[in-house]
Amino acid sequence: MGARSGNDHVSLIKATLDGGAAAARSALAASWRRSMSLYGLDPEDSGRPHTLTDAQLREARQAMEPMTRAAQAVLDRLFLAVGDTGYCVLLTNAEGVPLERRGAAADDEVFRRWGLWPGAVWSEAVEGTNGIGTALVEHRPLTIHREQHFHTRNTALSCTSHPIHDHRGRLAGLLDVSSCRADATEGMLGLIAAAVADAARAIEAQTFRQAFAEARIVLAGDPGERNAAALLAVDKDDLVIGATRAARLALAITDERIAAQLAASEVLGAGGVHTDLLEAERGAVRRALALNGGNVSAAARALGLSRATLHRKLHRLGLAGEPH
Repeated sequence: MGARSGNDHVSLIKATLDGGAAAARSALAASWRRSMSLYGLDPEDSGRPHTLTDAQLREARQAMEPMTRAAQAVLDRLFLAVGDTGYCVLLTNAEGVPLERRGAAADDEVFRRWGLWPGAVWSEAVEGTNGIGTALVEHRPLTIHREQHFHTRNTALSCTSHPIHDHRGRLAGLLDVSSCRADATEGMLGLIAAAVADAARAIEAQTFRQAFAEARIVLAGDPGERNAAALLAVDKDDLVIGATRAARLALAITDERIAAQLAASEVLGAGGVHTDLLEAERGAVRRALALNGGNVSAAARALGLSRATLHRKLHRLGLAGEPH
C-alpha cells in the first residue's frame, strides 16, 4: 500500500488523538501526542531535514569514536545481510544523529535528500515520531513503519532501531536499518529487527571488550542464552571493574557496587551460576598452595596476588578453614 496523502495522514493523527479508543492510548499515539503538543511540530511541515554543521559532526564523531571504531565490522556484516537496494544501516549517537552509514551507492541521492545520512538530526523533538528518535525517547527496540511516522514527508520510510549502551551500561545511541521500499512486509521487518538486535548486542560486546582490554572478560548470563552482551570485566584480584547493561540488569550490579570492590564470585556464584568458573579458580588456588607447601605468602606471589587478596579469595572460595 502506498503512503497516505498529506491530508489523509494529518486526519489519521488527529482522529487518533481525539478518540477515546485504545488506539488513542497506544504507545504510537503517545509519541504522536508528544510530537504535536510537547514539541509543537506540524505533521505537514515539508522543510528539509535538520543537519549539524561539519564542525558539529566532527565533534559528535570524536565523542563516540571508541564505539564507532568497535562497530565497523558489525556494520559491514549487517549491511551485507539486509543491504539490498532501498535499505541503509545507520549508527547514531544518543541525540539521534547518524554518525556512521552503510548503503548502496544507487540510493545515496535519495537517502541524503531524506536525511538518512551522517549529520542529520532524527531526535523525536525535531522529526516527531520516527524509528530513531522515538526508540531513544522510549529506550526500547522499535519499528516505525511508513504512515506511523509523524511527519507526512517521512511516511514512505520504514525504520527499525535498537538502542546501544556503552561500556558503563549507559545509553550511547542506536543501530537502525531504514528502508524506502514500498514492498517491506511485516515478516521482512521482523527478520530485520532480529538482525538489528543481534548486531546491536555485538557492538555493545565489542565496545566493552575494547574498553577493558587488559581485564578478564566473563560471560555473566546463562551460557545457554543468546545474550552474549551480558559481560563482566574482572581484574587480577577477582574484583568486578566493569559490567555491560545486560549484566547489570541480570545481576543487580551498579556503579556503587563496583566502586565498593565487588567480588566476581559474589555475583557469579549466586544461584549456582558459573560454578565451573568458581571451581576452576578454587583449583588454581589449591594448586598454588600445594606447590608452595601451604605457605600463603608464597602462593600469593605465585598467583601474582597480594597476601591480603589471597586471604580474601580463600574466604570467598570456602578454603579458609582448610589446612595450608
